[in-house]
Amino acid sequence: MPRYQQIAIEIAERIVDNRYPVGEKIHARSTLASTFGVSPETARKAVNILVDLGIMEVKHGSGVFVSSKKKAVSFLEQYQDVQSIEDIKDDLFNSLNRQKKELDGFTHIINQLVSQTVKLNKVNPFLPSELLLTEEAEHLDTSISDLNLWHETGATVIGILHNDELILSPGPYAVLNSNDTVYFVGDEFATQRMINFFYPNK
Repeated sequence: MPRYQQIAIEIAERIVDNRYPVGEKIHARSTLASTFGVSPETARKAVNILVDLGIMEVKHGSGVFVSSKKKAVSFLEQYQDVQSIEDIKDDLFNSLNRQKKELDGFTHIINQLVSQTVKLNKVNPFLPSELLLTEEAEHLDTSISDLNLWHETGATVIGILHNDELILSPGPYAVLNSNDTVYFVGDEFATQRMINFFYPNK
């Protein structure tokens, strides 16, 4: 806010506080300039605002006088309303900026996670995934060959945990049963294809 507007508000506050009573003559170029430590021109601009609002009046040949305490009160109330709106706007922008920074940080973390996952898959493409076949799973009591599993999912089964016994490289005739845990390798989409194949309704 320009300095002359600030001074206009401070003068209005003094009028409301009766420090400048109605009818008192104000010497803009001397008293106000000295009181607020500004140039006479800045003091004159402040007084002009109050004159335009009817808070002060110019009597030609006599000077500037305080004319209305009521209008000074109204002016300050409007200023406080505007200031309140500005404060709310500032709070809103600050909140939006904080949310944007948090979202940017969240996006950065996700990008890091994706990057590390891609690196891991490149470093160790044979790291197996696993899937537990519950009673809700489809295609139970069927061999890997009959399921045509690789063509359906792109996954290669490398082990089956059956009744606490781990069967490595089970071969095409191994049968998948309820409560078996299937270990498999494949591309980054193989796990989701396996889930969709055995649990299509989830």
